[in-house]
Amino acid sequence: MDAAIETVLREYDQRAAAEMKRMQALPPAEMMQHIDEFLLPVGPATGQLMNILIKEAKAKTILEIGTSHGYSTVWLAEAARATGGKVITLDVHAGKQEYARNALGKAGLANVVEFKLGDARESIAALSAPIDFVLLDLWKDLYILCFDLFYPKLGSGAMIVADNMLFPEFSRADAAEYRKHVRVKTDIQSVLLPVGSGIELSRCTRGLEFK
Repeated sequence: MDAAIETVLREYDQRAAAEMKRMQALPPAEMMQHIDEFLLPVGPATGQLMNILIKEAKAKTILEIGTSHGYSTVWLAEAARATGGKVITLDVHAGKQEYARNALGKAGLANVVEFKLGDARESIAALSAPIDFVLLDLWKDLYILCFDLFYPKLGSGAMIVADNMLFPEFSRADAAEYRKHVRVKTDIQSVLLPVGSGIELSRCTRGLEFK
């Protein structure tokens, strides 16, 4: 990580820590009313893991479903720059993507990121194959719908990271349904990892040869 990227990630961490205190002081109902205003990052452990996986797999086309404020986008983009790839990041919230765009510019990573604004399902349907890596991190009740759209476009050995499998607690039912849905696919290997807020790490074995 170069100094510019480290500075941007440190600013994200500082904002996240401050906002966590604000969130904890709010009643649950009020917190949910303002949820889109808060920075809800995947955290450094998940960011670093994805960064390593992309670099080791030499993934070229990286799809992020849920830009939010761009914290995870920085980790993905730094890896994409190393592999000569690109990040395609999707979100429905223009303000969040603008925040992310500014952060990526400060980090010197804007040239490896393509922002797509709009309904994620429509954006995914319009993408070309193959996709080498996916971060799935939007509203949890949309995970299965989005998976079914990008699943046919996965390349051999493509990996999927689905966030928030363990926390927050209110999303666990949707998370469990997603894991069940993914694991019935005969060409998907999948495991739940207690990293960050809990991730389901899946790999597409379509076209791979095992000896």
